Order: sequence, then C-alpha cells, then structure tokens
Amino acid sequence: MKNRVLIAEDEKPISDIIKFNLEKEGYEIITAYDGEDALKKALNEELELIILDIMLPSMDGFEICKRVREKSSVPIIMVTAKEEEVDKILGLELGADDYITKPFSIRELVARVKANVRRQEMNINADQQEKEIIKNKDLSIDLMKYEVKKGSTSIDLTVREFELLKFLAKQKDQVFSREQLLERVWGYEYYGDIRTVDVTVRRLREKVEDDSSNPTYIMTKRGVGYYFKGE
Repeated sequence: MKNRVLIAEDEKPISDIIKFNLEKEGYEIITAYDGEDALKKALNEELELIILDIMLPSMDGFEICKRVREKSSVPIIMVTAKEEEVDKILGLELGADDYITKPFSIRELVARVKANVRRQEMNINADQQEKEIIKNKDLSIDLMKYEVKKGSTSIDLTVREFELLKFLAKQKDQVFSREQLLERVWGYEYYGDIRTVDVTVRRLREKVEDDSSNPTYIMTKRGVGYYFKGE
C-alpha cells in the first residue's frame, strides 16, 4: 500500500500543488479543506503523515494537532503563514514533529515529507528487531513497546520525543550538536531548524526530569549540544 498523506489546507490551489507533487513521488493523498473534516480524517484514516495548516475554518491546526496527539503518533508537519516564533513553538509543544512557513518551496516540503515518512518507517523496522530495555537510574525505555517509565509511572511521549530520548540514551555521555540531532533523529540536514531540537529537548525534560531546570538525564554541553548522562 502506498504511503498515505493527509493535506489539511483550506486554500485549494495550494492543496492542489502539494497533492500533485506528492503524487508524483508515489504518495496517496487525502485532502481536507476545513478543520472538522481534517480532524475526522486524521482520526479515522490510516495515515503515514499529516500536513496541517494552522489557519483552517471551523477548527484551527493547533486544536487539531492537540486532539490527534491524544490518540495517534502519526507524524505532523504544521504549516503557518506567520513568521512569529510563538506559532512555531506552540505547534511543537502540542506534539507536531515539524513545521514549515508560507511561502515555502515545494522542493523543501517534499523533502520534509520524505524525511519524516522515512524516519517513521526506519523506527518501526528497527523496533521490530530491538527487544532491549534501556535502564538508567529509575528511568526505563522499552524499545519494542515504545514505552517509557519512571519508576512504575508511565510517561506519555510523542514519537519524536521518544526517538530523541532513545537516540541519546543508546549513546550515553556522547555529545551531539543540534545539527547532528536534526540529521540523525529528524532525518534531514539542510532544511532543518535547530530551534526544533531545543523545543523538543525542553518538552522532553518537562516529562522525564524531576526538575526540568536542573536536569539529571538530558544534559546540555554549553556551546556544543546535548547528551544523555549515564549512571
């Protein structure tokens, strides 16, 4: 079955251009032109990725992202016409995997779609082979079940948060730059925005650390990047 992508975009000419170019790459496309229809399709269709415009009629992209994340870990690329940093950060905080700002080049969007779908497939294939549980202090990461626990308490992570934690934890005490993490965890290099890494690290710390302002697991090497501190 082809990789299925939902395009939630109320401007039909833009939706048609994205659809045309992704279909050329072999993707099966589903479209939605308002928020309620987008949410319905996001929750009921079998999808590999969602391209989600923030400014949609009836329900905005932020609310859709939030409600999708309550039930699904499908990769989400948020699209905004605004340059404001708060919109990008809010999307990531709500669980989006990536964002792109209008006007964007189709080449860049297609590259991001490919990277996110490829990364998702690689994660699924890798996790089918990995059966180990990474343990560090009271934190345990089950690579097969995609589960993280702190003591006996389960921690709910998005796919991207889990992948970042897994990547760092499997290479304890090794420092990675933001650019390296974009390439290794997000799956792209040139089109990445290092602020995406910072936001995801902050969100992850808020979930796994006792005190996110004084972390003991995900550490910062000032001027270099991030690493997972071993026992």
